[in-house]
Amino acid sequence: MTTVLIVAPTAIARGKLAAVVGASKTLSPVVGAADLSLPEHVEAAQYDVLLVDLGSERVAAWLRNLGAEPVPPAIVLLTEEARRPLGAEALRAGVRAVLPRHASGEEIIAAIEAAAAGLIVIHPDTVGALQPGPSASTRAGVVIARQPLTPREIEVLGMIAEGLGNKIIAARLGISEHTVKFHIASIFVKLNARSRTEAVTIGVRQGLLMI
Repeated sequence: MTTVLIVAPTAIARGKLAAVVGASKTLSPVVGAADLSLPEHVEAAQYDVLLVDLGSERVAAWLRNLGAEPVPPAIVLLTEEARRPLGAEALRAGVRAVLPRHASGEEIIAAIEAAAAGLIVIHPDTVGALQPGPSASTRAGVVIARQPLTPREIEVLGMIAEGLGNKIIAARLGISEHTVKFHIASIFVKLNARSRTEAVTIGVRQGLLMI
């Protein structure tokens, strides 16, 4: 059983998140503090994953302190800023998952389980913040080195090229639709693609796909 410590600004928000977490048979919610400025409360709690829902200003200050920790805890962050640079900053600081506040209960549960397993979760809404904009080096034709796709990501990319939807891809691979979404988000980041069509085009160009 994975224990999840919940930090949110109001009792209502903490209660709603506790209900979401409690809906999973593998997760056990622990309602925590209203603010991460109470480190003694967080440090004293016994938990596997820290689920945090805070405003952007407090998150930004908290991330600066988190980056100084030698081993950050497994953290899933809910924020309205998932689409913006704050989402990328959170991942660089050691947060395992950044989700928008409108994320579904299933997405939150999937992210918590992935974070507990040591995985990094990239929600589709965060992809834009992770992709670099045009720079002098890119305009000059310098190619930025990126991590290669994993075998599973190449498999997913191939199914995207076939025109398959997330539900069918999930059924073929025996995984959840949310996991498929995470794979696709990772593919977009690694290929610097903004759509499925662009990802397939880049994949063909790089020799990842044979069509």
